[in-house]
Amino acid sequence: MMTFPEADVPVELRGQMLALQDQAWPAVETTGGPWHDPALAPVSALLVRDDGKVLAALDVLSKEVEHAGERWSASGLAAVVTDQVERGHGYGGRLVAEARRSIAASGADIGLFTCDAPLLGFYERAGWEHLPGTVLIGGTPDDPFPSDGDGFDKATLGGFFSGRAQARREAFLGVRIELYPGSIDRLW
Repeated sequence: MMTFPEADVPVELRGQMLALQDQAWPAVETTGGPWHDPALAPVSALLVRDDGKVLAALDVLSKEVEHAGERWSASGLAAVVTDQVERGHGYGGRLVAEARRSIAASGADIGLFTCDAPLLGFYERAGWEHLPGTVLIGGTPDDPFPSDGDGFDKATLGGFFSGRAQARREAFLGVRIELYPGSIDRLW
């Protein structure tokens, strides 16, 4: 696994990342520039074979979140993708599990993100916990983007890394969390 601040991903690896993202989300226009809001301190993680081929990639986004009357250091996964021809070999799961360990070691209190509901088991096998009934509110306070919006079939996942977060775990279950990552990363 290789990690870089998003803006520092080497050109040859960035091109492969964008090609993988285009496999998964062909309707989304990709560019060579930053994919995420720099205010979210995006870090790209790539699983790269010895010959330089990118097998899987994801981004970790981070910010402070206010919830349950407290401020929390939160990180979450975005743009998780495995090369279509390489799926079924455990590469994506390995990368997601390693990203979870990295977030835990980073000093973040919590990990929070959403996934399409059919992928819930994939993330749980990588160590993430399903947070039933929990909804992340993305976008901005003036233009909210809830993960339970019309037409969405999303599940929220989390990880409780700090002692304080572990002690307050129940405060994150079955609630609406105002993530508000902004207008670029409407929801991570």
